[in-house]
Amino acid sequence: MEWGYESAAVRRHRVGGERREGPAAVPPPEREARAQEPLVDGCGGGGGGRTRKRSPGGSGSASRSAGTGLSEARVALGLALYLLALRTLVQLSLQQLVLRGAAGHRGEFDALQARDFLEHITSIGPRTTGSPENEILTVHYLLEQIKLIEVQSNSLHRISVDVQRPTGSFSIDFLGGFTSYYDNITNVVVKLEPRDGAQHAVLANCHFDSVANSPGASDDAVSCSVMLEVLRVLSTSSEALHHAVIFLFNGAEENVLQASHGFITQHPWASLIRAFINLEAAGVGGKELVFQTGPENPWLVQAYVSAAKHPFASVVAQEVFQSGIIPSDTDFRIYRDFGNIPGIDLAFIENGYIYHTKYDTADRILTDSIQRAGDNILAVLKHLATSDMLAAASKYQHGNMVFFDVLGLFVIAYPSRIGSIINYMVVMAVVLYLGKKLLQSKHKTGNYKKDFLCGLGITVISWFTSLVTVLIIAVFISLIGQSLSWYNHFYVSVCLYGTATVAKIIFIHTLAKRFYYVNASDQYLGEVFFDVSLFVHCCFLVALTYQGLCSAFISAVWVAFPLLTKLCVHKDFKQHGAQGKFFTFYLFGMFIPYLYALYLIWAVFEMFTPILGRSGSEIPPDVVLASILAGCAMILSSYFINFIYLAKSTKKTLLTLTLVCAITFLLVCSGTFFPYSSNPANPKPKRVFLQHMTRTFHDLEGNAVKRDSGVWINGFDYTGMSHITPHIPEINDSIRAHCEENAPLCGFPWYLPVHFLIRKNWYLPAPEVSPRNPAHFRLISKEQTPWDSIKLTFEATACLPILQIFELASLHNHPYVLLCSSPQRVNTFSVVSWQWHPSHK
Repeated sequence: MEWGYESAAVRRHRVGGERREGPAAVPPPEREARAQEPLVDGCGGGGGGRTRKRSPGGSGSASRSAGTGLSEARVALGLALYLLALRTLVQLSLQQLVLRGAAGHRGEFDALQARDFLEHITSIGPRTTGSPENEILTVHYLLEQIKLIEVQSNSLHRISVDVQRPTGSFSIDFLGGFTSYYDNITNVVVKLEPRDGAQHAVLANCHFDSVANSPGASDDAVSCSVMLEVLRVLSTSSEALHHAVIFLFNGAEENVLQASHGFITQHPWASLIRAFINLEAAGVGGKELVFQTGPENPWLVQAYVSAAKHPFASVVAQEVFQSGIIPSDTDFRIYRDFGNIPGIDLAFIENGYIYHTKYDTADRILTDSIQRAGDNILAVLKHLATSDMLAAASKYQHGNMVFFDVLGLFVIAYPSRIGSIINYMVVMAVVLYLGKKLLQSKHKTGNYKKDFLCGLGITVISWFTSLVTVLIIAVFISLIGQSLSWYNHFYVSVCLYGTATVAKIIFIHTLAKRFYYVNASDQYLGEVFFDVSLFVHCCFLVALTYQGLCSAFISAVWVAFPLLTKLCVHKDFKQHGAQGKFFTFYLFGMFIPYLYALYLIWAVFEMFTPILGRSGSEIPPDVVLASILAGCAMILSSYFINFIYLAKSTKKTLLTLTLVCAITFLLVCSGTFFPYSSNPANPKPKRVFLQHMTRTFHDLEGNAVKRDSGVWINGFDYTGMSHITPHIPEINDSIRAHCEENAPLCGFPWYLPVHFLIRKNWYLPAPEVSPRNPAHFRLISKEQTPWDSIKLTFEATACLPILQIFELASLHNHPYVLLCSSPQRVNTFSVVSWQWHPSHK
């Protein structure tokens, strides 16, 4: 098989042999002339009908394949190996957490010491706010270690320690908006400063509390362990600091960011802070990603770029997170909104399947992950604490930054205004390139303009129909109860939705090649569809840049490098056609955009796939994942569409993709792939939330009108209880919880106001909750307001866990969530006023 076109000279040498093949054979000069002939008419031109000249011996496609075109097998195999090689490079980059070298020397971060801190903290067990484990045992351990560090510290430094127990409240628009109240929560605050003191400080923040059912190794004990070790290294250093470093170990983050609010609004040291680093987790181990910076403080990005030893940062992650599509938030919001302080937000993102579960244990976090996080945080804190910019941070508040790391080796960063200039320069290059073709006289380019527009239409149609196809498949699978079949086997989603997308794209373009572009040269069509893909990416570049999104740099990469590649290979392609040399250089020129795209795609699926297992009962996860996979397939295939026209055939490729998709579809429908796994090495559990509770409903006069008890069951994913009912028949639709229309939040004590995400829940009758001391509620006053609402003032006292206190607060006819806690687990609301409007639910 030939790689590509034979040159005209080679074909002329073979004229005699081809003429002996028979009268039906087309003479090479004539075939060459016809091959170079432009298309006769455009898309939808003429009098409504479309005519194409046919070759004497049959269809134009048959004559075209007689001696031209790339080998289908070689193209398909070459592209598959190319993408696989790039994916391997990405994987190698992700696995290389740190560069090997000596650790633990004086002045260096010691991951083994940090691991010792981590194991001690997690051995305490779950550390819910208000529990003895959180408020007493963990606090005691932290103070004990800080005291040992203080003893070892260098005389150049001074360490001050404070245990803060703030009380307060604030409103937040997270998850629909609510008011959060806290009482007597705990912060352990350490200030490391020069012996003579400092007027400015940089803050490092972690939280040592955890959710109720998890030891919280990654979220967020490992960060507190890293901070302890960073404190030890900085305090023993012989290098003097210019500014103070404040280490905040906060004890109430999982209760929706309460401790950070108590610190930044009430602690006297808060006024010193000019910048902060927040350490969080959305997964377990791996690399810690910088996913938020600023706002509008590019000097902070530059500090990270200059100091971080193992960078992993992306403005794409920042814009995705701040868009609100990820149902999560961090203390970054509190420091930004209530403290007006710029900062850097970092989080582990790998293996989010066990985030907030009992499997989030210390042994699952690699020592290399701790080492890289420690190296980075130590270096950045030291850089900030010795920086002249920290003292005058407000002077450097101007605009955003475009920043992204290159395979974890280094970070590229530049101001967004420079990015906009670069983007528009790239756009102008495309305008000049395409404009030259589109504005040339017709006798030189034939119907290039019409063929370009038709090619654009065909490309859009192929993408639209492929998206519709995968969505139909996803909806069908959701309806038959086989959602999340890929949750424990991600390759299933690729084999189902990925192959369906690519197959549909190839199918549409194959039809266009066979029935529309009948007599057009393959070489000509390859060039047209490359230009179409270039134009589409250029449109995205213009749109993203116009919207002011820093992520537009991705589109700039996907325009600039392909355009340069096209200009470099154009001469050879024009003279010799699509031979092996062209194929090789073409793929080499696409190396950077495709490598970086796969790098980002990994991050997208690493983040979003686990989230879809806890995104509630209302959003079909298969529809979301199918849409994301279809979009990724469209992007990755965009500059490979031209090979459909350059190849002799696509039948085998199309058949293979269709077969893989069909077999996977049948296996999914038959329930072959169970979504969850209890494999100790790599668990992927189903999330079900149980609350044993006693509910008391009061009217607006304060009288109890209804009381019941039961186990409230919430499945946090789309499958609900379908996998549990066969084993526990009592949990079925006969006990589905109904919404109390006249009660806020449907009459259930939501720990977070996420009732709009989870509408499928169950209420299994059970004996009453029996606390040591019963709850007491007393309505003090009721007042009708001029704006048609009722103001209630009441008092509630109880010795209950936080969820049950929330039950009291959320069911007395007010529209807001009330959270509270204290170390003694005695929660009192005294003279608390709420306004209730009849329209509130």
